[in-house]
Amino acid sequence: MEEITIRDIARICGVGVSTVSRAINNHPDINPETKETIMRVIKENNYVPNNSARNLKRQDAKAIAVLVKGINNSFFSQMIKVLEEEIKEKSYSMVLQHVDYDDDEVEVALKLVKEKRLRGIIFLGGYLVHSEEKLAQLHVPFILSTTGMLPKGFSRNTYSSVTVDDTKESYKMVDYLCKNGHKDIAIVCARKTDASIGKLRLEGYKKALKDNGIEVREELILPMRSDLEDYSLENGYMVTKEFLEKQIPCTAIFAISDMLAIGAGKALSDAGYRVPEDISLTGFDGVEIGKYVIPSLTTLKQPIDSMARETARILFDIIGKKAKHQHCVFDGELVVRDSTMSRT
Repeated sequence: MEEITIRDIARICGVGVSTVSRAINNHPDINPETKETIMRVIKENNYVPNNSARNLKRQDAKAIAVLVKGINNSFFSQMIKVLEEEIKEKSYSMVLQHVDYDDDEVEVALKLVKEKRLRGIIFLGGYLVHSEEKLAQLHVPFILSTTGMLPKGFSRNTYSSVTVDDTKESYKMVDYLCKNGHKDIAIVCARKTDASIGKLRLEGYKKALKDNGIEVREELILPMRSDLEDYSLENGYMVTKEFLEKQIPCTAIFAISDMLAIGAGKALSDAGYRVPEDISLTGFDGVEIGKYVIPSLTTLKQPIDSMARETARILFDIIGKKAKHQHCVFDGELVVRDSTMSRT
């Protein structure tokens, strides 16, 4: 009987060869049910991966590492899809690595540099709080995409970045709520220890309230729970549920990510609140699912595809020595849907 190949496994499962490879290598960017099916078919057909060939291929491959904090956020899922397309188009392979929020992403990156033949690194999410000397150990170009900027004092000639102005865009959303008559506006935000985009979006919230003559009230600032995954549906749900139990007057909730907002919407529904008749609800990011929840979510949309393509372009320009480090700031778009209404 002819030996079964990885292509045979892919055909049987109705997926691509790369998906089978991700399942074999225990990559996080694969649907658990799909992975379970693939591993079952592998077992049933007694398929043995060719480790020697795979390792040789890795050794020779040109690779870009994408390190992600918050891989379960569909905002990053969409970016990763576009990045993979751009990286493959350049005949490079993508090494995707999930980094827990409490992990040191630079340590993870340094390990990958040693294990893989990396030509560049993309950091998605999180916040780098490391010394310039430590980052210099990477010895490959890196770019911060949708990531909090490096601390003051770092030379902007040593790294690249692609982002939106999180303070300005958060201000835009809260100012919209204020202009529509909302005064008791709660925010589901990052923990106080967060020094990245969570802090910037909270600053935009506070500034918009002050500019509209509204007092910033601590009881309306709702940090994510530390025992749950950051920016997750569950965190948004639990934080909002606990807030509603306190019965603090509130006419609008601004969550600093769409996933938090969708979780908050479920908590509002479970507690008997109508959105937007009782409480308006808004998010931030502009993920696709926001259009399909009921009611559809008002959000601050980041240009996800454009940001991902610009991230790849800048990195490959630096790798090819076509350009020096660059810093690109995109504008967001306020998308008003059914989850908000005016109080005027």
